[in-house]
Amino acid sequence: MKFGFWKTATAEVPEENASAAAPVIAYGAGARSVWGARDGVSLVRVGYSGNPVGYRAVRLIAEAAANVPLVLQDDGQRFERHPVLSMIRRPNPLQGQAELLEALISQILLSGNGYIEAVGTDGWPRELHVLRSDRMAVVPGPDGWPAAFDYSVGGRSHRYDMTGDVKPLCHIRAFHPLDDHYGLSPLRAAAAVEVHNSASAWSKALLDNAARPSGAM
Repeated sequence: MKFGFWKTATAEVPEENASAAAPVIAYGAGARSVWGARDGVSLVRVGYSGNPVGYRAVRLIAEAAANVPLVLQDDGQRFERHPVLSMIRRPNPLQGQAELLEALISQILLSGNGYIEAVGTDGWPRELHVLRSDRMAVVPGPDGWPAAFDYSVGGRSHRYDMTGDVKPLCHIRAFHPLDDHYGLSPLRAAAAVEVHNSASAWSKALLDNAARPSGAM
């Protein structure tokens, strides 16, 4: 007699790998770059006030250009003394020639526009002042050329009329292929400055964390 209880019959079960929690779903989405604002004030804050490379580049160019000797001459002679030279050497009570030119060149580099106000009572300018570009607005005339400029500060606006024989304002602008009234800011073209800022912020956070990465897999 043979007894079969000594043998344990096992049914064949197919092998199956299953998650103890739930099926795993892999999902990925392409990251999109988020760029900052492109208005003049935001560009200056990000690319000049908040970036050492942009700040140093503007300062180097402005300081070097302001120290270039100025020459006044006509078809017949070169003037060593002239009211124009005297005015430029001391353009206003608060600035000298170098300070005025540095401010003007910096405004052009940052915004693409530079504005010089001529102050005088008898048709001859007695003082020169560099005005902030972010406060200035062009008022086009019927022919499309600037008929006036509005300068807004402290909730008030002052209009410079450009239709008379004596122009109270000189507008120097960088070339802009798509704008008839305003110059193109170099900072607007240098969008890579935000990449540099983000890389600097990441490097600073890594150094603050003793060069240890925030996570690893």
